[in-house]
Amino acid sequence: MFKSFSGIVYLSFLSVFCMAQQVRPAKSSEIFRDIKTLQHIPKVLYIAAHPDDENTGLLSWLVNDKNVETAYLSLTRGDGGQNLLGTEQGAALGLIRTHELLEARKLDGAKQFFTRAIDFGFSKNTDDTFKQWDVDSLTADVVWVIRKFRPDVIICRFPPTAAAGHGQHAASAVVAEKAFKLAADKNSFPSQLKYVSVWQPKRLLWNTFRFGSVNTTAENQFKITVGQYDPQLGMGYGELAGLSRSLHKSQGAGTPSTPGIKTEYFTLVAGQPIKNSLFDGVDTIWTKKGLPQLDVMLNKIVSNFNFNRPDLSLPSLFEVREKVNQIEDANLRNDKLKCLNNIILSCAGFMGEVVTNQPEAVAGGEYNFKLNLISRTKNPIVLESINWLNEKEISNFKLADDSLFTLTHNITIPTNATLTEPYWLSKGAKNAATFSVPNDTLIGLPEMESPLMVKLSLKVGSQQLEVNLPLSYKKLDPVKGDIVEQLRIVPAVEIGFAESVYFATDDKDLLVSLRLKSNSDVSNGKILLKFGDGVSTSASLDHISLKANEVTNVNVPITKSMLANLKLKRIIAAAYFEVNNQTFSKTQHLIQYPHLPVLQYFTAATTFILKDDIKITAKKIGYIAGAGDLIPEFLTQAGLQVDVLSEADILSPNKLASYDAVVTGVRVINTEKRIKNWQTALCSYVENGGTIVMQYNTTQDMALQNFGIYPFNIANKRVTEENSEVKIVNPNNRLLDYPNKITAADFEGWIQERGAYFPDTWDKRYETLFEMHDTGEAPLLGSTLYAKYGKGNFIYTPLAFFRQLPVANVGAARLFFNFLSAGK
Repeated sequence: MFKSFSGIVYLSFLSVFCMAQQVRPAKSSEIFRDIKTLQHIPKVLYIAAHPDDENTGLLSWLVNDKNVETAYLSLTRGDGGQNLLGTEQGAALGLIRTHELLEARKLDGAKQFFTRAIDFGFSKNTDDTFKQWDVDSLTADVVWVIRKFRPDVIICRFPPTAAAGHGQHAASAVVAEKAFKLAADKNSFPSQLKYVSVWQPKRLLWNTFRFGSVNTTAENQFKITVGQYDPQLGMGYGELAGLSRSLHKSQGAGTPSTPGIKTEYFTLVAGQPIKNSLFDGVDTIWTKKGLPQLDVMLNKIVSNFNFNRPDLSLPSLFEVREKVNQIEDANLRNDKLKCLNNIILSCAGFMGEVVTNQPEAVAGGEYNFKLNLISRTKNPIVLESINWLNEKEISNFKLADDSLFTLTHNITIPTNATLTEPYWLSKGAKNAATFSVPNDTLIGLPEMESPLMVKLSLKVGSQQLEVNLPLSYKKLDPVKGDIVEQLRIVPAVEIGFAESVYFATDDKDLLVSLRLKSNSDVSNGKILLKFGDGVSTSASLDHISLKANEVTNVNVPITKSMLANLKLKRIIAAAYFEVNNQTFSKTQHLIQYPHLPVLQYFTAATTFILKDDIKITAKKIGYIAGAGDLIPEFLTQAGLQVDVLSEADILSPNKLASYDAVVTGVRVINTEKRIKNWQTALCSYVENGGTIVMQYNTTQDMALQNFGIYPFNIANKRVTEENSEVKIVNPNNRLLDYPNKITAADFEGWIQERGAYFPDTWDKRYETLFEMHDTGEAPLLGSTLYAKYGKGNFIYTPLAFFRQLPVANVGAARLFFNFLSAGK
């Protein structure tokens, strides 16, 4: 029988590092690893700037070989990166990359943290970075994570110098050193001390590296050997690291799983010197904490652990918990208790879930749920009570060994339940470089624990445990089998514009279309449009009826007199639906990729109205898909016919000749391997009078090297300052005069960057159009190359149109339309 001990074990298997929708027992090998981790006191925090910056090989080794609790702190969620999977950019891409990191952590076993910093794209040095990021605010976030996680060793991926290769990389090292020194200072960020205590790590190290031609390692640096084979994993840690890193699919970060040992190098940045081990001077075992009995007890559990019957370890684990409860250091005690509690329930083979058959729910609605429980231990677990959010039920039911217990119950979602969305996106950003959060104690977490929990009171032997189960959605997929996901709370009425951009003129009315979905029948609702133009002009439509769970399309007219009152060239229109004294103004967005759970976020229901004199003479556009961008949608909204071209279309001269211009998507040379087979057909299209507008490509994994009409070479040349001065070097070029007259003013209001991967050398038959550069750097001419070829036109432009057009930048649209109209 299990021995009892004082106190109640409160368990939530919804780890803040990886939100599960079921309480499931870990595999025996994982339980064994976690028990061995209990034997080791140290913690390691690895710090860098972005998802996929971390050294997954080192993380895997620390967690699985040294059994040290390890976490990765990424300053950003990767919002400014590229997207090889689809069209999501900005915050939506950051949400994808957050969950790619969480999937990676499931493999390598490390934990995950973030700060509130927004990834604003590439920066060349720390000066540029800290023009955007507030160094004090960012340092406060890192100090908070240090005080919360309490690592003994902090490791930086990058140095604070140009060797980091990216200003944000270098900034992560600058902030890490500041935070290392301030975390133990009670006068630094004292408001945090209401929740955490000061903490001083033993040392701060830089994990030096060899990236391409940049080698920062040296034989006189401290060295460790990693990558060893682990029979419980069936692979070496380098192989595991490759699998982990390859989950960064949106970035095309597929990495080989490399077997065999390798050497990692470190140099001291701050703190105590290092001689023999990363943990020199750190209390690594319980004996050094004055608790030798814990070492004896845990060693015995490890020696006697039965992989086929982990429940046999439960009596000894309860004894360990009694001893852990006696630890005087409250932070250490609570930290190890949390780990021990999870081990105990896994050893009991306990599984629990609360599921419904629909993915979405509305606050105040009542839904039928099924509670499924099972335990796999000869000593029965007793279900003493269930708290169904706001209704307690006494049960006292014994769970038979390996027999499923099921109970159905109707649950009313609280009327104050918040929408299911990333906590860092639930409020408007503090500024362009910093997210806002509803509660500062959430800082650092990859996502927020669900507030909608069913609480179980269990009894194992004489031991009481409380387990929290999130409300979830479960379905049987004919291909994937069971899928369990978070129940998504949505608004009672969702509203959004059918188009992200509308083109308007003052001489005729504009009809905008809205999509509405209600979760119940609605009558006598009202749509209100408000315009962000500093004027009181608005449009409305009354007596709107909606049927439950159906999408209703409603057209709202904006009269030419209303448009005439709007003086800006680019206007943001916001939509609201009013009914029964309630106002709804949120648009739902779902992100669905096979390697991730379904992700939901909301934006305000807005659209752009462009009423500048933007001309285009091209009518029919062919588009060759690349990594994914929203330019085809933008062109369609402008009234053009846009066809995504198939291979058969491209290889058909007659079909290709029907298009006024052909646009290639971003990174088409990197993502579309068939393009080398299409090059001859595309060249013939230009020679016979067609226009090709090719967007930017990178130097990584190119399908072909010579992809221009005439030779040119792209390099990692870029202009990251989106407001940098642009000089027109060839004002007489027709691309700058027809059908729109282009001036330097057309480069105002750009976001994130001017462009990346500019050509650095090119054939003399190309003309250049612009000169631009970042502060203190030499002028670059490669932002657009133009050449006549036969009767047609070839334009290569690494300018970031894929970022500017979706946010309706007028100048970028005028310039891009000129490119498309080159043959007209």
